[in-house]
Amino acid sequence: MRVYIAADTENTPEMKALTDIDVAFLPMNLPYTMTPEMVADAARAFRPAILYPYHFGSTDTNELLDLLRDEDAIEVRIRQMA
Repeated sequence: MRVYIAADTENTPEMKALTDIDVAFLPMNLPYTMTPEMVADAARAFRPAILYPYHFGSTDTNELLDLLRDEDAIEVRIRQMA
């Protein structure tokens, strides 16, 4: 199993060039990480089987779900923060 955990970053070309990722953890919260659009763009590029957005703070995770609703191969899992 290949797991990718991105630190505070944007959707860089290097990230988008990844292959064979089973589970990806991508940060989604401005100003230091990605917007929902950037997370969706990265996920479409390297197509992890499972995507966990994290570090999302008050960002609406439904935006990401809407952006990836047609991507049947990418399972988005949202964990509620305590």
